[in-house]
Amino acid sequence: MKIYFVTSNNGKFTEAREVVGSQVVKKALAIEEIQSIDVSKVIEHKLDEAYSKLKKPVIVEDTGLYLKALRGFPGALIKHLETSIGVKNIPRLLSFYGSMEAKSETAVGFRDRRTRKVFISTTVGRIADRPRGKNGFGFDPIFVPEGSRKTYAEMGVGEKNRFSARAKSFRKLHSYLKKNGY
Repeated sequence: MKIYFVTSNNGKFTEAREVVGSQVVKKALAIEEIQSIDVSKVIEHKLDEAYSKLKKPVIVEDTGLYLKALRGFPGALIKHLETSIGVKNIPRLLSFYGSMEAKSETAVGFRDRRTRKVFISTTVGRIADRPRGKNGFGFDPIFVPEGSRKTYAEMGVGEKNRFSARAKSFRKLHSYLKKNGY
């Protein structure tokens, strides 16, 4: 059975499909996204929006980057920080505050006509002193997960999926789908 992953981001789709499998089909669909620092609030709204438009099993995803020096900002608003000051300037910004500690949190939601589930995972890490690597997207060039010396952008998809909150959430979803006959 097909499950529609509502995203226009090819990188997210590639990562999800590697974990969940070929029944996941990418579907670019304009859906309203509320603005909140909290990924769980964002994901619940996106999930309802996507399902109401497709009326088929859907997956949605949202990731936040929580910076200790900024008391958790930007969280799910990371896209706005990336477009306003640029990923390359986030390390410089944090250097003024004295802490490079960060965590990435991903919420993956699934909905069909009977069920609505959200799977949330976190990866603790730090922000690199400068962008490194050519792979990935978003904040991948500056996020170094705990247990590694590489940024996500220095890793291939398989290695990144060993660490990433997105992959952890998709593994939880995959387990749920297998248990429930998908």
